[in-house]
Amino acid sequence: MKVHITYKKPQVLQALRYHFISRREIKLMMILVNVFALISAVLFYLKWITPLPFLMSSVLWIAMMGAFWLWLPWTIYRKSRTFRDTFDVLIEEHHFGIETGATQKIWAWREFSDVIETPGFFHLYFDTRSFFLVPKDVFENDDALHQARIWMKTGIKGKK
Repeated sequence: MKVHITYKKPQVLQALRYHFISRREIKLMMILVNVFALISAVLFYLKWITPLPFLMSSVLWIAMMGAFWLWLPWTIYRKSRTFRDTFDVLIEEHHFGIETGATQKIWAWREFSDVIETPGFFHLYFDTRSFFLVPKDVFENDDALHQARIWMKTGIKGKK
């Protein structure tokens, strides 16, 4: 099946947020910063510490959330021309391809390391840092979406 892709900026930013938040190291860092913030809040309430550690944990938490929620997605979106181009994507049982004007690139599903499905996209990972986003709203109907999902999930033997 062939679908025509034109990305919508708000959807791409949300998909990039999903990508960053799903990373194991970012999850761990968020947990540690939240635990530090909670402990400092409790210790500040009990008057065991001065306001400075509590203020530092709050600023750290706000900065971290701003980076992962705003700065990183905007930076990636701005630097990547792909999100501003329109092109055709070929999704078939044994391969995935991209057609842009006169050029075409085709990958076998086994060349992808993982696929993650989010509410608006399929994230097709080549490795932990390189991925391709396929919007779900480009499929003509639910049957085409379901068929693409089956091909992706059976063709890509991910680690997750």
